[in-house]
Amino acid sequence: MKLGLHKEGNNVIPIFFIIIAVVLYGLHFFIPFEGIGMYALIILDLSGLIFFGLVVYFFRYPIFIVQKNHNQFLSPADGEIVVVEKVMETEYYNEERLQVSIFMSPFNTHMNRYPIDGKISYFKYHPGKFLVAWHPKSSTLNERATFVLENETTSVLLRQIAGAVARRIRWYNNEGDEIEQGDQLGFIKFGSRVDLFLPLSAEVNVELNQQVRAGKTVIASLK
Repeated sequence: MKLGLHKEGNNVIPIFFIIIAVVLYGLHFFIPFEGIGMYALIILDLSGLIFFGLVVYFFRYPIFIVQKNHNQFLSPADGEIVVVEKVMETEYYNEERLQVSIFMSPFNTHMNRYPIDGKISYFKYHPGKFLVAWHPKSSTLNERATFVLENETTSVLLRQIAGAVARRIRWYNNEGDEIEQGDQLGFIKFGSRVDLFLPLSAEVNVELNQQVRAGKTVIASLK
């Protein structure tokens, strides 16, 4: 699979590179490159390179052609299904909905995609706490961004949620914008969660602990 480097890493990656380079240079200046010091510096250099590699790896994203289907809700994120249940959605619909939640670990790609075609009929950013992303109350207490996506056949609420490590949510469209299934919705840095609130008429195609892929895995289908 072809991979790209996401634009959200354009500022972060150089900053980490400079910090790591300065720290390692300082260590080489103060620790003599002989005896035990030599082995310590080699280990520290390798650790710095590995850490920098992980930072670059975090901002990768797969490049592929999305197979669109107007009768399906595609996964908005890479990660693991941690919630599949009927709940009362109170921010917008004020009715029962099927909630499907995806937890993104630091090792998943963190670019989010739109699950359906349509229009953003509602958007709201909520400042909040930074509970761990799998906490039951993270959906309503954590920093988050809520989208309602609608088209002629269905409506779905999508929520980006910051976690204990992820403290920056990015989104690329606002209320009133037309969007396409599989296009980039936004990015959440360093571990997070995405919730979907589907109509009760939808047929859920995933189960707990299942690994899903943004723009590829079918989360649910319209009956």
